[in-house]
Amino acid sequence: MNSVTNTTSEPSAHTLQRKLGLFPLTNIVIANMIGAGIFTTSGLLMKDLHHPVVMLALWLFGGLIALCGALSYGELGAAIPHAGGEYAFLSRLYHPILGFLSGWVSFFVGFSAPIAASAIGFSEYLTRAFPGLLHPGLLSGPLEATLMKKLYAVLIIAAFTFLHTRGLEAGARVQNALTGLKILLIVGLVAAGFAFGKGSLAHLTAAAPFRFDFAGIKTMGLSLMWIMFAYSGWNASAYIGSEVRDPSRNLPRSLLLGTAIVMVLYTALNLFYIYAIPPAQMEGVISVAGLAAGNLFGRSAETVLSLLISFALFSSLSAYLILGPRVYYSMARDGIFFKSIAYVDPKCGVPSRSILLQGGIAVVMVFLGTFEQLLTYMGFSLGIFPLLAVFGVFKLRRSGQSAVKLPGYPIASAVYITVGASILVLSFLRQPVESLVAIATALAGIPVYLFFKRSTRPAG
Repeated sequence: MNSVTNTTSEPSAHTLQRKLGLFPLTNIVIANMIGAGIFTTSGLLMKDLHHPVVMLALWLFGGLIALCGALSYGELGAAIPHAGGEYAFLSRLYHPILGFLSGWVSFFVGFSAPIAASAIGFSEYLTRAFPGLLHPGLLSGPLEATLMKKLYAVLIIAAFTFLHTRGLEAGARVQNALTGLKILLIVGLVAAGFAFGKGSLAHLTAAAPFRFDFAGIKTMGLSLMWIMFAYSGWNASAYIGSEVRDPSRNLPRSLLLGTAIVMVLYTALNLFYIYAIPPAQMEGVISVAGLAAGNLFGRSAETVLSLLISFALFSSLSAYLILGPRVYYSMARDGIFFKSIAYVDPKCGVPSRSILLQGGIAVVMVFLGTFEQLLTYMGFSLGIFPLLAVFGVFKLRRSGQSAVKLPGYPIASAVYITVGASILVLSFLRQPVESLVAIATALAGIPVYLFFKRSTRPAG
């Protein structure tokens, strides 16, 4: 049986330093959660649910599930305060192959795809505010608009990749500022909408009754999968456990505080959407925040808000570029990824090669997929390994290795596991093709893991 104390020693040349306190950690959690999901999925949810109250209830329920997960990860992170998140937890609690597979999925789905999606979301909102950017006259026809959107997405990925190779403290300062601006944007938008907008809370009841039959339950399961994607990031600070000061205190607090703040913001923002837009008009709209501002304040407000949201997406993109490379750094340090990725820049103190690799894969994904395809691919994949990690809390308690015992055990962990597994099953029944692609991505990591294990096995 693997013990959480069986950790790989870290050579001084490859060691990350514990510099981050509660404030930047909480900001990273908030920034990682508030991204493309909340600004794009509500219109798609309404298309399937057709009922504002059901949609709002699902957003609240998703927040409660995320809080249950945060309670569990707080206990895991305090006991295993190492870089890598699920990779570190699963490797030490179960077997290194499970940790590798979680890192393998993170490589493509957990971070690279969300970076690409956030960058594409940035370009969509930017060009909604300034349509002229789509046609600078370099090419002719609709191909130019498509290529320009992708070019803007690639440029922003390159800029933030460079920023985060310059050091964690500089990146964290930018991250703190972006997160603060994003929170102010949401709070200001909601407050102005209800204070000065001409919407109606009657939209809450302007829908046909929702049918809670099996088809309706499957729809709710798929909707919750999308919502949990928007909440993904509630576990963010656990990915940088090796760089946290006093992890037994700061890690759990940052997870719970960040998740609770985002839950309140998401509920308020969705209520704002419903207040501003009749349900039938909201259905299928991706840039739902822009539509809401246009309905309440006019076309000029829609332009300004679209521009602000495009910049707000910088924050989540930046957070992914902080977190993801720490997973691959940990994998390389443990000998199950390319050794060069474990390199830590001696001057800047960051895993610079891992950051560059993360940015490069995200750029490739920008060119390979559309925004909708990326979101569909991510939803199922991101729900698999956190279930196994949360189950590890029971193992920690039984073995007496919990560094801190958080309230809610065992109910919070059991609720997260039960609901999370149900969402995956219902989503598979509703969209089996996308779910199978996600499962295939995870399984494809098994031969890769075996290859690295064979290549690092001592001769003799």
